[in-house]
Amino acid sequence: MPKLTIITIVFNNVRDIERTINSVLNQTYKNIEYIVIDGKSTDGTLAVIEKYKINIAKLISEKDKGIYDAMNKGLAIATGDYVLFMNSGDELYDEQTVEDVFDAAPGADIYYGETEMYNDNWESLGRRRHEAPETFNWKSFQFGMNISHQAIYIKRSITEPYDLKYKYSADIDWIIKATKKAYNIVNVHRYVAKYLVGGMSKKKHRESLKERFEIFTKYYGLIPNVLNHIVIAGNLAFYFIKHRRTND
Repeated sequence: MPKLTIITIVFNNVRDIERTINSVLNQTYKNIEYIVIDGKSTDGTLAVIEKYKINIAKLISEKDKGIYDAMNKGLAIATGDYVLFMNSGDELYDEQTVEDVFDAAPGADIYYGETEMYNDNWESLGRRRHEAPETFNWKSFQFGMNISHQAIYIKRSITEPYDLKYKYSADIDWIIKATKKAYNIVNVHRYVAKYLVGGMSKKKHRESLKERFEIFTKYYGLIPNVLNHIVIAGNLAFYFIKHRRTND
């Protein structure tokens, strides 16, 4: 039973934090180290977290320099064999999720699965537009981020701190770096996370896209990245046309 560190980052999200905490604490898999990093919330979030403090391995509540700085704090104190980020507002898919992930195959460097999206009223929007690929490696993000941050379990020994020069898309850079070091990557063939649509990258969409382009260019090269984005634009147009016809 490998030890899994689950890290939740939160700041002033009193509405959703309890739902996220319960999705972790209710897991049938028991070898979980749960870390919560709070950015010195002032809206009652910390009071909610304190209710569950006995079941939280480590709690830090202090000001930070942004979400990826907070994530680095969690990584720095994690002791698990694997790490997973399940930030406030998101959930593990069901109570059996972590157990099923590790039952899929022994000793993988990375496990990944599918994500279901939810809106602000916690109503299902279905699967993400980018379906999780059957196989995954460091080149798999060439045509878009097809695995969400909440749906990937990475062996801690192959992770690095988030690069703080990226404010909105450092998670993409982080996943690619780890994946380049991985030898055994396992698709668990199930939904593993529920994702609340929104977040910083959605609020700062243009800046996020610029960072993504920069990151993809770093790993895949400028010309291939430009060509890949032409394909991405075509796929996006086809997706919206298809769904418009379906809705009509």
